[in-house]
Amino acid sequence: QVQLAESGGGLVQAGGSLRLSCVVSGGTFSNYPMGWFRQAPGKEREFVAAMIWSATSTRYADSVKGRFTISRDNAKNTVYLQMNSLKPEDTAVYYCAAKRRGIIATMSYEFDYWGQGTQVTVSS
Repeated sequence: QVQLAESGGGLVQAGGSLRLSCVVSGGTFSNYPMGWFRQAPGKEREFVAAMIWSATSTRYADSVKGRFTISRDNAKNTVYLQMNSLKPEDTAVYYCAAKRRGIIATMSYEFDYWGQGTQVTVSS
């Protein structure tokens, strides 16, 4: 059974940085396209970033482009989300997601496995 576990969330001031981690267990991590999504209170879950297993292709939401970077370490079964220049509107629960196979994806319904989420709060 594939399991995803996020960590690294917390409280940070605007302009600060955080790095989220997501460890994948129970599957062949190196084959999975991976993604990060977020959900703010009262809002729909939205796409943040995604990458394929080889890390040669990435996608970002316009709202985070240039500030966030997705990366992965296949040896550690871990995907990261480096978040710089954080803004109060980045406040949300951040979720890691994995697809069983296939090409890069940006829609939540395309992903098969999800973590429990980690809270990121950016104060102004």
